[in-house]
Amino acid sequence: MIQKYYGGCDIGSTTGKAVIIENTGIILGSSIVHREIDPEVTAALALEQALKNIPEINSIKDLAYLVGTGYGRSEISFASENISEISCHAMGAFFCDRSIKTIVDIGGQDVKGISINDDGTVKEFAMNDKCAAGTGRFFEAMARIFRMDLADFSDLSLNARDLIPVTAQCSVFAETEVISLLAGKNPPESIAAGVQNAVAKRCFMLLKRVGIIPKVTITGGCAKNRGLIKALEKALQEKIAPLSVDPQIIGALGAALYAKKRESR
Repeated sequence: MIQKYYGGCDIGSTTGKAVIIENTGIILGSSIVHREIDPEVTAALALEQALKNIPEINSIKDLAYLVGTGYGRSEISFASENISEISCHAMGAFFCDRSIKTIVDIGGQDVKGISINDDGTVKEFAMNDKCAAGTGRFFEAMARIFRMDLADFSDLSLNARDLIPVTAQCSVFAETEVISLLAGKNPPESIAAGVQNAVAKRCFMLLKRVGIIPKVTITGGCAKNRGLIKALEKALQEKIAPLSVDPQIIGALGAALYAKKRESR
């Protein structure tokens, strides 16, 4: 068999991700980079990073097929094709674990609930893109309010003895509410638990619209938020299935898998 290489590039609202695979689907390289103003520049940087430690490939031109996905997918002129990030997240999660049936994908600016067919294609999806509450940018804003980096804020609620509810549905009002709670000398970990619980409830309601069938997993950068995982598991009364690769590159992985399928048609 002639060795071929396939690429997937996921340009989201805050980061760019790239994955390179070979014929068998083995991941040879991956990357996560901060998004530049120009989506095509972000894609080139992400792919350059992913290709850095693969001596068999000298440039993007050596890829047999490249699929772009994410918000900036239509701007990647050197991609062979572009495919919806919803389809790519479904395919990437399915590749990691064929028993996964439901996904919550928390991106920088939206949240998606996705149910998966037995072949990794999308059965149904629902999206909340009208408000930033519950997205990656929302958690970044919360971390700033708590004067913490994102990783420390993600773990803060794990130490909470109780939960102080955060009731505002709008991200701007939620920030104001949290600032007021902190000013009132309430325990920061309990407020953080309220933030995580509020987001988990929004995710739960979104997942109900597509049907919650185990196994359930989380993709996107917010899947690294341990406080959110704990809160969502409580809301679902179901364990969140871990993925065998970084959950933030699942969309790019799905794009690379689609690249392999498209080229071999």
